[in-house]
Amino acid sequence: MTSTERRRSLAFLALSATQLMVILDGTVVTVALPAIRSGLRFSDSSLSWVVNAFFIAFAVVLLPAGRLGDRWGTRRVFLTGVALFTAASILCGLAWDPTSLLVGRALQGVGGGLSTAVSLGMIAELFPEPARRMRAFAVLAFIGSAGGAIGMVAGGMITEFAAWPWVFLVNVPIGAASLALGAATLERVPGRPVSGGLVPAALLRTRRFSLAGGVLFTMVIAGMSFQFLSSLFLQDTLGLSPLSTGAAFLAVTVPIAITSLGLSVRLAARFGAERVLIAALAFFAAGMVLMARVPDDGTFWLDVAPAFVVMGAGFGLAMPQVTDLAMTAAPPEHAGAASAFLAATQQAGGAVGVFAAGSLAAAAGPGIGYLLGAGALVVGIGLTVFLERSTSHRLNREPVEQAVIGSR
Repeated sequence: MTSTERRRSLAFLALSATQLMVILDGTVVTVALPAIRSGLRFSDSSLSWVVNAFFIAFAVVLLPAGRLGDRWGTRRVFLTGVALFTAASILCGLAWDPTSLLVGRALQGVGGGLSTAVSLGMIAELFPEPARRMRAFAVLAFIGSAGGAIGMVAGGMITEFAAWPWVFLVNVPIGAASLALGAATLERVPGRPVSGGLVPAALLRTRRFSLAGGVLFTMVIAGMSFQFLSSLFLQDTLGLSPLSTGAAFLAVTVPIAITSLGLSVRLAARFGAERVLIAALAFFAAGMVLMARVPDDGTFWLDVAPAFVVMGAGFGLAMPQVTDLAMTAAPPEHAGAASAFLAATQQAGGAVGVFAAGSLAAAAGPGIGYLLGAGALVVGIGLTVFLERSTSHRLNREPVEQAVIGSR
């Protein structure tokens, strides 16, 4: 391995480890909420802010952080975010009352938003080769899905065998290592002058980027509704413990690992990213429909696990494709804004998915919530068809355009 390859691998390790740390933080804390309530004497009405303070701050900072990355350099924004997240984790672990913990959680959200907002753009710059870039996005897709399940298991173990402050303090060595590694390996990319507005108009006018962003939105609506409804179904209906519920999600995580890390790049090279994405979304939707048919007296292995496997296979194939399609369509000068916009799209899609699925499930049962997610994916398939047609149109035009240029 050359020194350049080694540097790029270590830089990617810093970026991916940071993303895993931020994702883990959300689910680990959720499992530890009862212990936090007892330890710091939170009221029932204020306990939800332990979660909300993080996610609200995270969502608010995403788009401004992307523009800061384009203007001042993505490396500077990323390292600032990691440092702030790590320091805030120390504050959370040492919190002495509800107010100090909520301040720490909000600062964690700002730090997580800063680092997450610019990560996709940095990876696209780090790996200009299409195959390696998609492989890197596949790793991120796996981290995003596995992080939730790992976080639930880890949260249960930490809460049971240690004390609640360790759900925050465990971030400190990871954050410190990512900060040191990122500072040593990430290249300094100079910032560029940017126009006003959080989202550049030129970015939104890029048809392929907008279509890919729309597909991502439908995927996250389905994915978050799936996670929310399934977590409740496994515990409330099947009677699984939080620790067993986290382990049950391995039936989703393992297929995601197999398809995203093992198949996505090869299938895209052979059939094209758009066609693979269409098939993947169909698998994803089929998993949602299967979950909608699970009876209340069903069993995990016979009824739930097959749906989890189908859903995981579809998601694992889809996420690297849609991420690569979006980031390669974005103008290079707006890479930071594009990365932040996609992250914000995921936050918005997640909020819509949880709210809509939760409301429908409360009114008519979880099956309707799962069907909502399947319907969103049907919309995503339609948008991907437009993407595929735009690719075919562009490829058909290129030989003509080159001939015209060559004749001048």
